[in-house]
Amino acid sequence: MRKIIVIAHDMRSTHNVGSLLRTADGLGIKKVYLTGYTPYPLKTDDQRLPHIAQKQHDAISKTALGAETNVDWEQDEDILKVIDKLRADGYIICALEQAKNAKKMPEFNAPDKCALILGTEVTGIPTEILAICDEILEIPMFGKKESFNVVQAAAMAMYQLRFP
Repeated sequence: MRKIIVIAHDMRSTHNVGSLLRTADGLGIKKVYLTGYTPYPLKTDDQRLPHIAQKQHDAISKTALGAETNVDWEQDEDILKVIDKLRADGYIICALEQAKNAKKMPEFNAPDKCALILGTEVTGIPTEILAICDEILEIPMFGKKESFNVVQAAAMAMYQLRFP
């Protein structure tokens, strides 16, 4: 079975984080990293002010419906450190982003160990992060809208990686 890891970088919405964790649980994702300023559930060594930590936890839990306790997740502000660690562990680093050099998801032959980076809801993944990825993947669009919600796109990509 493929080992798939998701990195949610600079995601703003607690509801998107909760939905991502729930989707990751349903698709058997090995681990989710919450990097940059992405909100995260309560954790043992939490450095946030207690009222902020609890507010974010409650909002994430509302959509995660328990997945925040089922899914192995880790918070780390430094995405570069996470990428380096995963690459050293043999993971192919893939970004889910619309770009000129992006490979269409249906054409991508998923490796056994894949880390999928998701970006912020509005501007996506920063160019300096895209530049260090092994692959940039894109979900083909057929309607008039130019993009999907980040978690809807993540769900499609995670499913495609799981069952190519």
